[in-house]
Amino acid sequence: MIDHISLVVSDLTRAVAFYEHALAPLGLSKLVVRERMVGFGKTYPEVWINLRAGMTRLPADSGAHIALRAQTTAEIDAFHAAALAAGATSESAPSLRPHDRVRYYAAFVVDADGNRIEAVTFPRD
Repeated sequence: MIDHISLVVSDLTRAVAFYEHALAPLGLSKLVVRERMVGFGKTYPEVWINLRAGMTRLPADSGAHIALRAQTTAEIDAFHAAALAAGATSESAPSLRPHDRVRYYAAFVVDADGNRIEAVTFPRD
């Protein structure tokens, strides 16, 4: 099982402002601040944002893809709206995604550095 993940960013101040807004609807907040990294989570840092000042934006076909679990579809809608308001681009609007083995509801956004962030839940109805 995964304990935490790390994303690299070129501008820590910009990234922290973005992730504070985007992750809030999922119940994650800023918990740890260090000189070159910030940790977000519910009770401990689950998502770390790490400064790599010399990096350039990741190409569209590469970079990180993380999926964060939401409790409800409303949380995913709020995540998507908050992320866009904070400067993300939408890669996929919130929607139900029926697949061969599982039915889930998700949304994808891309941050300023090219990291792809997904919020996902598995509705029962």
